[in-house]
Amino acid sequence: MALVALVTLLLIMQFMFFMAMVGKARGAADVSAPAMTGDETFERNVRVHLNTLEQLMIALPAMWVCAHYFNTTLAASMGLLFLIGRFVYRAAYLADPSKRGTGVMIGFLASVVMVLTGLWGVIGSLI
Repeated sequence: MALVALVTLLLIMQFMFFMAMVGKARGAADVSAPAMTGDETFERNVRVHLNTLEQLMIALPAMWVCAHYFNTTLAASMGLLFLIGRFVYRAAYLADPSKRGTGVMIGFLASVVMVLTGLWGVIGSLI
């Protein structure tokens, strides 16, 4: 479970980094709080941050359920794949939002694997 805990902390650190990049973009664009619009680079950073939050609400619980009921190595590996997918997503989205698909799919597929294997493990423990 230590690997899963490590990946969890890495995902939290990534989220904190994305949060800091929103603050940096806000300052660079001189977008005063509470405004959320006004500069495209700032808006893209906000969207990356919020989309990552949306995806973490699936990935983190799924990773822990998968680790507990199915396999910790698989869970940690899929969590790392999710993390990589988020970096790919961010780079693509900041460059050209229409090119974000690869990053989205990497993270989505990792989450699907964790959800399905976690579900398989939970059902197996009930039978």
